[in-house]
Amino acid sequence: MWNERKRSKMKNIDLNIFKANNTKVHPGKGRILIAEPFLQGPYFARSIVLLTEHSKEGSVGFILNKATDVYPDEVIDDLFNFNGELFIGGPVSSNTLHFIHTLGKKVPGAIKITQNIYWGGDFEEIKKLINEGKADSSSVRFFAGYSGWTAGQLENEIAENSWIVSSLDDCQLMTADINTIWKESLKNIGNLYKTWSNFPNNPSFN
Repeated sequence: MWNERKRSKMKNIDLNIFKANNTKVHPGKGRILIAEPFLQGPYFARSIVLLTEHSKEGSVGFILNKATDVYPDEVIDDLFNFNGELFIGGPVSSNTLHFIHTLGKKVPGAIKITQNIYWGGDFEEIKKLINEGKADSSSVRFFAGYSGWTAGQLENEIAENSWIVSSLDDCQLMTADINTIWKESLKNIGNLYKTWSNFPNNPSFN
């Protein structure tokens, strides 16, 4: 009987360990989504997504920790000496180019996302600032494609424990190491998620 109770207790622990129920943060512009360790696929596995838009109509965001094999100045006409990567923004419209930056109103049409981070704006002005040495990879990040959710879709995925909603400071959002940002983001939000961060990529290796 004792062994049965012990097995039952362990079963409950195993079932509950990956429930993302310890965070009260709701999705919103400027928040991040942290993928749970079982989320699979080339885009979202162990990803960190910055939300740039969230409303009743849907959500838009960009994956911060997936890089392509090319560089922005290889695919953007008249962009010179940009020492930064081209990131994979998400699976939607992967042949389109997007960017976030910390240049504020220097870029007409930019949309404010956080205190210091802006989304989009005049593309020619961004190129001009980079080429004049007034902006670099610490202040501008380029993305191929974006991540999008229809009305209610993201909320359903959060309810299914696919994502944890959290936040990072602006410096981390722009310059964090893409190889460690997923683990470090989990460690920063509590002991339960520290366990997530140590879970192997392939569960069979555990």
